[in-house]
Amino acid sequence: MNTEAIWQFLNTQGAAFGLKVLTALAAWIVGRWVISLTVRLVGAALERGRRVDSTLATYLRSILTVLLNIVLVMAILDIFGIQTTSFAALLAGAGLAIGTAWGGLLTHFAAGVFMQVLRPFKVGDFVQVGGVVGTVTEIGLFGTTVTTPDNVQTIVGNNKVFSDTIQNFSTLPHRRVDCVAKVANSVDPLDAIARLRSAVAAIANVKATPAPDIEILSFTPEGPLLCVRPYAHTDHYWQVYFDTHKAVVATFGAAGYPVPETPITPRNR
Repeated sequence: MNTEAIWQFLNTQGAAFGLKVLTALAAWIVGRWVISLTVRLVGAALERGRRVDSTLATYLRSILTVLLNIVLVMAILDIFGIQTTSFAALLAGAGLAIGTAWGGLLTHFAAGVFMQVLRPFKVGDFVQVGGVVGTVTEIGLFGTTVTTPDNVQTIVGNNKVFSDTIQNFSTLPHRRVDCVAKVANSVDPLDAIARLRSAVAAIANVKATPAPDIEILSFTPEGPLLCVRPYAHTDHYWQVYFDTHKAVVATFGAAGYPVPETPITPRNR
């Protein structure tokens, strides 16, 4: 019976249905090409006008892409005779289920809108968001893409970004680089501090203002622990961090400082 129904359908409506399929396929290919071209033209216009920064421009292109794809899908449904009004009524009837399934995405979308308005960070900023540290490469409709220092692309949901603590390391002109250095008990810590001040100040990309902080941080059984804290732009943070450690080794070696050792107390027998 099913085979007969299929043959009857093919004999009576097969040609018309096949034509609809080909038309829909052609509409999809042409529509996707038109959407891609439109988004590129809009993006080029935004960049040419230079009145909208790259973060907001990317967000607007994402919204435009989604809206145009929805229009394309509705047009293809219309080719098959599925009326958009009936389709909308079907969606409305299943509103509760759809709302539950899409609730999480809608919160991410709303958070993305608020981030575009409040602008806690922009593309290119080095941030910590949602527990992830890295450079922002894209703020999308539902998620923010961050490239971590070890070159891993990470996508964090916008709602998690907006509801958690946001640290933007690129907003201020400089940040503090925290290092420590330990000297032996036999070494004069003030002499070590004086030597380090000139050595650290000579490191490339270290800010002259504010000057590096080099002070006694604490005392340990091996000897005084010094804090060595130069300031640098976030782009040069790790270069200054590693060069500071190299400067400590070179300075203490040139001064002939002994290696700090843990004192051993002999046991009484």
